[in-house]
Amino acid sequence: MEKSFLIKPILDEAYPIIDYGKGIYLYDLGGKKYLDAASGAVTANIGHGIQEIIDAMLKQAKKVSFVYRSQFTSEAAEGLARKIAEMSPGDLNWCFFVNSGSEATETAMKMAIQYWQEKGIQSKTKIISRWVSYHGITLGALSMSGHSARRARFSPLLEECPVINPSYCYRCPYQLTAPDCQYLCAQELKTTINRIGADKIAAFIAEPVVGAAGGAIVPPKDYFKVIKKICEENDILFIADEVMTGFGRTGTVLAIENWDVIPDIVALGKGMGAGYAPIAAALASEKVMEPILSGSKSVMSGHTLSANPQSCAISLAVLEYLEKNMIIKEVGWKGDYLKNHLKKIKEQFSFVGDIRGIGLMYGIEFVKDRKSKAPFSRKSMVTQQIINIAKKNGLLIYPAGAGIDSINGDAIIISPPLTITKNEIDELITLLHDTLQTFSCSQSHN
Repeated sequence: MEKSFLIKPILDEAYPIIDYGKGIYLYDLGGKKYLDAASGAVTANIGHGIQEIIDAMLKQAKKVSFVYRSQFTSEAAEGLARKIAEMSPGDLNWCFFVNSGSEATETAMKMAIQYWQEKGIQSKTKIISRWVSYHGITLGALSMSGHSARRARFSPLLEECPVINPSYCYRCPYQLTAPDCQYLCAQELKTTINRIGADKIAAFIAEPVVGAAGGAIVPPKDYFKVIKKICEENDILFIADEVMTGFGRTGTVLAIENWDVIPDIVALGKGMGAGYAPIAAALASEKVMEPILSGSKSVMSGHTLSANPQSCAISLAVLEYLEKNMIIKEVGWKGDYLKNHLKKIKEQFSFVGDIRGIGLMYGIEFVKDRKSKAPFSRKSMVTQQIINIAKKNGLLIYPAGAGIDSINGDAIIISPPLTITKNEIDELITLLHDTLQTFSCSQSHN
């Protein structure tokens, strides 16, 4: 094979070259089939090779693929903004289109700070967040992330945004169980606000379901109601990072709807374009936009390709496809079916410590000892071992951090396209079982 000049995640690793995708499967140049149980990076929500989306690409490309947002708008961008406003709960109506989830969370951060400035309050500039969280890799997004391993290399450049524990019930720092715990992890927010001063804090950001940093950590029933109440009592905006969970992943348009809470700002991405185009958005409420509309009339953010008509047309086609085929409505029963099979897998393998998740986003946390919940050593690289075995078996799964420090723990996420069928879930489970069986045998030989 000729020399590659592409900077890949691991520079000297040989990656298969994908030839094409169809439905929940990818096929490499050698003809090998992979069941995409990760939707790439929890992105390909409607699967690969959908002709309607390809047709929308071509239709827009024949019109115009680029206009600069400070000079023009486009039918595609206007239509996508209307569609998202229609689909979103409450008064979440205003879209700022960007190109990635990291840009979306940074734009949400800027919107929150500008909101207070437009109201004449200059001191509220700090964003606070949780440990065991991930909001993106650009410096602003990484500052908000409580992902210790990803922060380490750049820590001198980052703000200290993560301040409270996550709602990580499997590893509760208080050794308690919800709801008897009185949601002490949420109450930490009140203590932190008192220490920093509410007059300095613009917003609190959290993932409704923790993804890369924790392996599909789902909070208990009233957790976000407590969080939202604390934010409201202290005049602090609540930002929901729905980059991984938005547009149906948990069985609702926004995951936060499962907790009957409406945030002030939402970051969207991944499933918004379903992998067919790079697109993301910061979605703001009427409340947040009102002082900006009556003040400077301009959100201080933007990128050359923001609101790109090609990407917007593709995203609109994806959302229309979701609605027309009632895909989100079927996530509930599919998720239950997947969960029941995963519970059976837990019974078969002693190193499976926890199965958690919602909709079609499930995490599996691996432990050396189930009773003590002791993790494997970092040197063992258990997550990577399991991912490698799965890939050889033709199964793609998503790596995730685990452990209360986001470092000492192993987990994966199972997040297939929302279009997966019952028979395909059965196939996924068979491949996963074979993968864990191979890993188990390798451990017994060590």
